[in-house]
Amino acid sequence: MEIIVVLAHPNNKSFNHAIAGKVVSTLKENGHSVIFHDLYEEQFDPIMTTPELEREYELPPGIRPYCEEIKRADGMIFVHPNWFGQFPAILKGWVDRVFIPGVVHSVPEKDSIVTEGLLRQMTAIAIVTSHVPMEQELKEFGNPLETIWKNCIFGFCAVRDASFVFLTSVFESTSDQRVGWLAEIEELVRSKFPRAHSRI
Repeated sequence: MEIIVVLAHPNNKSFNHAIAGKVVSTLKENGHSVIFHDLYEEQFDPIMTTPELEREYELPPGIRPYCEEIKRADGMIFVHPNWFGQFPAILKGWVDRVFIPGVVHSVPEKDSIVTEGLLRQMTAIAIVTSHVPMEQELKEFGNPLETIWKNCIFGFCAVRDASFVFLTSVFESTSDQRVGWLAEIEELVRSKFPRAHSRI
């Protein structure tokens, strides 16, 4: 299987980087091909242009490879922090520019907004870290990122198997807690992307 892993955190010493590292190593141990994108390391440009929005010309060279990867991938895993109930702007821009008609959903007919999700065979996971205690997150904010990922993105694109993981509070966590979270992530990844069996 070919799996895309997208990381969006500017600090390469962050727990997000540790999570992404665990995800990548687990996938490789299970025999899968991994395409890893550290959006900050790649200096991805999140700004969509008017011609892109209006589909007036060919996709920019920097965007086309991401789109082609999604078309052939079996799964996607996203790792990012919770910033004001949203994901970092660089990831929002990536979704805006890459999750486009013809890639993740069908191109609507003229004068219509009806589309069909194209990721029916996809397995996807969003892993989010936060400093807000879970009780406060649910009571005051309603965990908007879960709705965004599971309904607005994965659901809209007809992802077959979607998972959302919310790890909190990272700021107050101990080393043992983080080790435990990494173990949980490893178990989830192994269950969603089982070991690849070679043909004899």
